[in-house]
Amino acid sequence: MGNNKYENICDLLKKSKRIMVVGLSKNPIKTSRNIAEYLKDNGYEVVGVNPTTSTIEGFEVYNSIAEVPGEVDIINVFRRSEDIPEIMGEVMKKSPSALWLQLGISNDEAVQPAIDAGIFTVQNRCIKVEHQRC
Repeated sequence: MGNNKYENICDLLKKSKRIMVVGLSKNPIKTSRNIAEYLKDNGYEVVGVNPTTSTIEGFEVYNSIAEVPGEVDIINVFRRSEDIPEIMGEVMKKSPSALWLQLGISNDEAVQPAIDAGIFTVQNRCIKVEHQRC
């Protein structure tokens, strides 16, 4: 995991307020949508990134990470492990406090620049499960 700005995952989740969900689905039964709704219901401001739609009920949605205005605490990614390198340039420009790759997603080589930049980095863990543990 990343730097010492946060002591652990629970500290990160307690101090964060705004979460970007990359790969937010318009399908309400998809995991990304379920987790985004869970995060919203638990007091986080949630914005979505989905290049195939501009509207998802209950969420502000943007075509890319770069288009999301303002700062975000956590970029939560629902993309295949092999797709992570293509989003890292935008992640690094956005400079979030944390980069979170959901359960089943990891790419050590691709996330290394984030770790080197001091961005708290989590891979292969579900943010909802971790939030419930805290």
